[in-house]
Amino acid sequence: VQLVESGGGLVQAGGSLRLSCTASGLTFSLSDLGWFRRAPGKQRELVASIRALGGITYYADSVKGRFTISSDNAGNTMYLQMNDLKPEDTAVYYCNGMSDYKYGPPMAAWGQGTQVTVSS
Repeated sequence: VQLVESGGGLVQAGGSLRLSCTASGLTFSLSDLGWFRRAPGKQRELVASIRALGGITYYADSVKGRFTISSDNAGNTMYLQMNDLKPEDTAVYYCNGMSDYKYGPPMAAWGQGTQVTVSS
């Protein structure tokens, strides 16, 4: 499985970004999927995930109401729409398949991620 994240960048607080994730060797329609992030000096954490069966979503409390995860199964692409960004959202963002959409663990080796930097 090869994961490729894109869409990161530098944005001011209150701004928006849309991250994209594509994968070879992973069929999105059959897989629970998640977006993770790792901030400097912190462990990687699950930000949002979507269950293959029924499209049920999960969000960390810190992003609930601001981030939206979606999956285009036909295009085998996953998105993370991030609105009202805050400086504490600054991190490298990664996508991955998950064995369970809430509890993981991630299924594949991590990609390079995409850097999101939010200035105050």
